Amino acid sequence: MKLKDILSLTLALSLVTSIGFATANEGDSIDEDEAATNVIDSDSSQTVDLNEQLHLVYMREEEKLARDVYIKLSMIYPESIVFGSIDDSEQRHTDAVRDKLKQYGIEDPNTNDNVGVFTGEEFGEYFTENYASLIARGEISELEAFYVGAYIEELDMRDINQCPDEIIHQDNGINDLLACGKVYTDNPDIKQLYTSLLDGSDSHLKAYVKNIEKFIGEGNYEAQVLSQEEVDAILER
Repeated sequence: MKLKDILSLTLALSLVTSIGFATANEGDSIDEDEAATNVIDSDSSQTVDLNEQLHLVYMREEEKLARDVYIKLSMIYPESIVFGSIDDSEQRHTDAVRDKLKQYGIEDPNTNDNVGVFTGEEFGEYFTENYASLIARGEISELEAFYVGAYIEELDMRDINQCPDEIIHQDNGINDLLACGKVYTDNPDIKQLYTSLLDGSDSHLKAYVKNIEKFIGEGNYEAQVLSQEEVDAILER
């Protein structure tokens, strides 16, 4: 079993433990009848329900957020080649999610590809605010910019695996961390996409931590979003 699959399973089990039987008592984010009426047919015989649709839209914007932040930080710290290297990878990631949206007939929220511009009706304002705050943090110092990169990669892994907080906070009927993301979908096509994105974030986190620990000492990085155990497993410690 690959490390990403182990982490996904561990995350799912820990979430189930933390929320107990609340999900069973309160009901799923959208019941089976609602799910049946919110299915979009793709051209590959697979389907996506409302939860999967919203999560794909969200991840399109989150991958663009990573790309945009790294592009800006590469301009602020041109001597640090890690930002320019990884922003190319993030371009491929956001394009991969865009292509998946197109495949399933889902409208692309990104109508303006300029750096720092997020146009999605559901999450555009949220990502605009996050972009500004992350850049402000990264401008403090080169070390803080590396921490921003590591934070984004940890956040990305969490949000790929489970339902992001911002989706849950919206009035869309989704109220459960397990109601979207890799732990939710049974669509092998989407799972494959998310596995690929997770593999990329794994590599990116390692690169940022390597740069951080040049300042603070090897083995001293502390997790920002994921648990320390999850991060140490990714870093193979």
